[in-house]
Amino acid sequence: MGKGDTTREAILRHAVGLASRVGLSGLSIGRLAQELDLSKSGLFSHFHSKEALQIQVLEYGAARFVESVVRPALEAPRGLPRIQALFDRWLAWSESEPSSGGCFFVAMVTDLDDRPGPSRDLLVTLQRSWMGLLADVVRSVVREGQFRPDVDPEQFANDMYGVMLAYHHASRLLADPAAEARARRALASLLDAGRTAAS
Repeated sequence: MGKGDTTREAILRHAVGLASRVGLSGLSIGRLAQELDLSKSGLFSHFHSKEALQIQVLEYGAARFVESVVRPALEAPRGLPRIQALFDRWLAWSESEPSSGGCFFVAMVTDLDDRPGPSRDLLVTLQRSWMGLLADVVRSVVREGQFRPDVDPEQFANDMYGVMLAYHHASRLLADPAAEARARRALASLLDAGRTAAS
């Protein structure tokens, strides 16, 4: 990796953390330049516009999410362990750097849900991909015989993501010390509801 790529990586890493706190709309080349002690012109040479910066921050955040959450979780054994691994990895991701404002994508959804444009379009694509992945993992649990055949994968993915969002709300906004324990109990209830009698 050359010096330019290393600098760009450092900028994007910082930008993801900043965006998780102030939202993508609050992210600007000027603010990043100030926080990183770089010239605005130097930063502009990397991104050329605020919109391009926002898109690249979303793409970088998505790549980090895949590396930190998705790829390691998919190495878990098929079936219920894989669902648990995705959940565990997401909990760790939501508390890790650079997402110092919590889960980067929860912050982005809150910021962009009513702001049409390329950034929102990309975020919608990324979120649909995540929900689709959760549903696909549930389908594999059904195929493994660990969930009943009538379990609705999309509904389970929706409910599991709801647990994740509730955890983020309780942990970040309410500072509830029981947030993680409640989230784990909620997931356990979802898993119990989907299991076959045999499993």
